[in-house]
Amino acid sequence: MKKHFLKFFLLAVLVGGISQVADAQKRNSSKRSTKKSTKTKTKANITPAAATTDSVAVATPAPPEPVNDSLPIKTVKKSLRPDEAVETTFLKERTPLPYEHLRADDAVYRHKIWREIDTREKLNKTFNYSADENNGNQRFISILLQAIQDSTSGITVFSNIDDRFTTPMTKAEVAKIIGGDEIEVPIFDENGNQTGTKKMRPEINLDSFYKFRIKEEVIFDKESSRLFWRILGIAPVKNVITSMGINLGETELFWVYYPDMRPIFAGYEVYNGKNYGARMSWEELFESRMFYGRIIKSTMDNPDDQLIKNKKGFTENPLLQLYEGENIKEKIFNYEQDLWSY
Repeated sequence: MKKHFLKFFLLAVLVGGISQVADAQKRNSSKRSTKKSTKTKTKANITPAAATTDSVAVATPAPPEPVNDSLPIKTVKKSLRPDEAVETTFLKERTPLPYEHLRADDAVYRHKIWREIDTREKLNKTFNYSADENNGNQRFISILLQAIQDSTSGITVFSNIDDRFTTPMTKAEVAKIIGGDEIEVPIFDENGNQTGTKKMRPEINLDSFYKFRIKEEVIFDKESSRLFWRILGIAPVKNVITSMGINLGETELFWVYYPDMRPIFAGYEVYNGKNYGARMSWEELFESRMFYGRIIKSTMDNPDDQLIKNKKGFTENPLLQLYEGENIKEKIFNYEQDLWSY
């Protein structure tokens, strides 16, 4: 009897333990599912807050307007076939001869001279030759502007603040000084309706540049017993009239350093309608001094560094200004001639 009771008691204990374990596992599973559902709920209900930015701090400045870094000159189309019956390619690739070295100790006579070249005079008509060729328009002002426009030429333009080549200018500054400010030009669609405006600089009239000034130095070298003329700079001149109609007179627009321009001038031919054999280059024209320019200033007897027209007694008399320039030329000529004995 005791044995049967003991077996029953052990069986009851075993069944109770099994039921407790099953109940514990059920509670644990329900807790895990509850936590999982809670997490899922929370995650689903959380919405990210809209990002707020400070419009003042993040706002970027408007990009600057693109600078028109080109000159308002006409583009000349190149010929697609040979436009000449003879081979002239090698003529365009000529290079100038290097200058002879001049020692300061051998320069017994030195003066700086400023001249004004008026291309309306008969001897200077070649400066206004207006034909178009593969290398551009053949006017002298056009050759200058094309050299400035060509980024591969390496030409530096200097401001007219002075004539000592101290202040370089950008192409945009050159474009403004020769063509004026940009103007608003309307833009139309194919139906003739205006869709907007754009800024453009009007194309310049090349014939309005008919005067140039050159700065040069005359040197007598005792080593070679020669008088040398060395051009230092060239500047186009224009009569400037303000928007209010005030005439500011003729002034240099900019300066270019002539030794930098020599290789470019060597590639352009000078028009000569009476030379049936060959044409000289612009570099040869300047070195041979085949032009006429009246003297407007010199360092000779000029301690105040003034133009002839600003000297006392010459301001109101252009004829006396011309005579004074010829007088300076004669003094230089007589100095050279007086050094020779016959």
